[in-house]
Amino acid sequence: MKKLLLILGLTPLFVLAQDQINPCETIAKINTLIQEYHYKPKPIDDSLSVYIFKDFLDHLDPNHNLFIQSEIDLLKKQEYAIDNYIKEKNCTFLEEFYNAYTKAIDRYGELISEIKREPFLYSSSEKIQFSKKAYPFLADKIALKKIYKKSILFSVLRDIAEMSNNKDSLITHFDKIAPLSKAKILDQYDCKINSYKISKPDFYTLFYSAFCHYFDPHTEYFSQDEKSTFLSSVSADNLSFGLYVSISEKDETIVESVISGSSAYFAKKIETGDELLKIKSLGEEYILGCSTMKKVDEIISSSNYKTADFTFRKKSGEIYTVTLVKKVLKDYQNNVYSYTIEKEGKKIGYIKIPSFYATFENGKTNVSDDVIKEIYKLQKDNIVGLIIDLQNNGGGSMDEAVKLTGMFIDIGPIAIMNNKEGKTQIVKDPNRGAVYLDPMVVLINGFSASASEFFTNAMQDYNRAIVVGNTSLGKASMQRILPLGNNNQEFLKLTIEKFYRITGKSNQTIGIKPDVEIPSLFNEQMPRENSYPTALKNDEIARVLRYNPIDNPQKGQIIENSKNRLLANADSKNLLDINKEINLLFDNDLPPVLLQFNSVFENVNNVNQLWKKIKKITEKEYPITVERNSLDIEYQKFDEYLKSNNLEKIKEIRSNLHIVEAVNIINDFNK
Repeated sequence: MKKLLLILGLTPLFVLAQDQINPCETIAKINTLIQEYHYKPKPIDDSLSVYIFKDFLDHLDPNHNLFIQSEIDLLKKQEYAIDNYIKEKNCTFLEEFYNAYTKAIDRYGELISEIKREPFLYSSSEKIQFSKKAYPFLADKIALKKIYKKSILFSVLRDIAEMSNNKDSLITHFDKIAPLSKAKILDQYDCKINSYKISKPDFYTLFYSAFCHYFDPHTEYFSQDEKSTFLSSVSADNLSFGLYVSISEKDETIVESVISGSSAYFAKKIETGDELLKIKSLGEEYILGCSTMKKVDEIISSSNYKTADFTFRKKSGEIYTVTLVKKVLKDYQNNVYSYTIEKEGKKIGYIKIPSFYATFENGKTNVSDDVIKEIYKLQKDNIVGLIIDLQNNGGGSMDEAVKLTGMFIDIGPIAIMNNKEGKTQIVKDPNRGAVYLDPMVVLINGFSASASEFFTNAMQDYNRAIVVGNTSLGKASMQRILPLGNNNQEFLKLTIEKFYRITGKSNQTIGIKPDVEIPSLFNEQMPRENSYPTALKNDEIARVLRYNPIDNPQKGQIIENSKNRLLANADSKNLLDINKEINLLFDNDLPPVLLQFNSVFENVNNVNQLWKKIKKITEKEYPITVERNSLDIEYQKFDEYLKSNNLEKIKEIRSNLHIVEAVNIINDFNK
């Protein structure tokens, strides 16, 4: 389930005055910074026009179910002219895009209203086809309405099919439950109207994003709120309402836990399992499910909004509203933590690093200092080896990555930086000596990126750790946040450098290949760096650095033993088989589904069988003993949230095959 920490607040992205600003003035400011500081700036020409035209439309209508072909044909006259407009600082052409989009959303609402008024048939002789790629734009309003009706009918039949595995029972009670499902689905389609609507400032933001992404995927335009949201993601302390929520299988936003000492805790009303219905802040009300996810993310991330009204529904059906006020709290989902894992009578230390946080925003601590503290705690428990878990760690502060890397090698270079002029700089270990010298494993996966890859590169090159998991994301670039002008309302996160391994090679677009590959669900579906058309290219630096990798004569045999274990492991084989089914489902156009209940039930049942397999293997717990380090156990005795959170983390560790195999590898070192 997706977890969200309810921090900070929700608001429109821009100050009102921005509605009157010529967006080309903002683009000019962005381009000035890009041309001066970007690692690989590009000229403003027809190539930019073509890219922006496609990327902008893809964001406005990703499924090609809003615009019709005649509207696209009219807009297409701008395809090769956008670069000229930008040079002339004349972005009036965006008015044409905005009017066309507004017209498409209004038409969507009208068509849904028409469908709601018309007789609804629960069966059709037509079929619906799903594809990974968007279909061509439809010819006219009639074709759109037909597609909407088919989609709604499928959604209604699927909703009914998901109520039970007993098809006969559903058929028996079909006439009773079908109208309820129809009303529910039509309400959801009504909700989409609100999520589709975009204010002009938000519309301009999409245009700025398309412009920035032409240069590379990680150059981003930020409003003040977006900058705050980004920095809070790499901070271990944030303004918080004190709630963790998750998205349920029914797409409901459910309270997962309440943090002790928070505003939510002192409200003495909110309980685990309550459903969040809506949030109101600064006069703006947002209904969950009807608002865009971006708006919801703003609610939980912006440091500029410190009070909000939350409306919940209890399992009993009671609906209530509480006013919550933020305070600076430790973000437990983004803090380093450690456990001991015991197998075969040996204790191994486990440290999870969710991000490379530093003292950004309200942050009071940083990763490197926190890892040292956790190592100290683990050494008190007499560990014989250490696992550093960087799975799903998308990076953060590069300064922290440098410090952390230096903690595990004695002395020497740890990376090479390269700027837009092609000048290289050797990054050296900032402190002589290492805080930990015993065997290590580093865990990575397809979401391990940037600072995580920087650290892992050095651990692999210095022979300091065995890297286990899946190929990393492949982002070897560095960004810096710069203001646009002097008002501190707009910012640019700008790619300024690339980093290289001490061998001169780069993991840009290709990722880091682990020493031991372990099957992982959805691994091939993760959007890695090479999936972005404007990603920086992979290259090498012809520079020889002197460094002394650690002599580890056991390493080769230990890696071989691990690979043999995984070949014989039933769960590993099962993961490979399930991934084949997942890839078949996501990579191919599926057979069309007849819009009748029996056919939809069969389709839903086939998909559900796959999810049951996924659930079963992800919930399996392995026979290892997992305990919080002894110092933290004492600290958490009197905090109900921390005790509950501790049990959840133990379950996650015991259910992770990657961690279990890392334990086996450490034990091999100690035989």
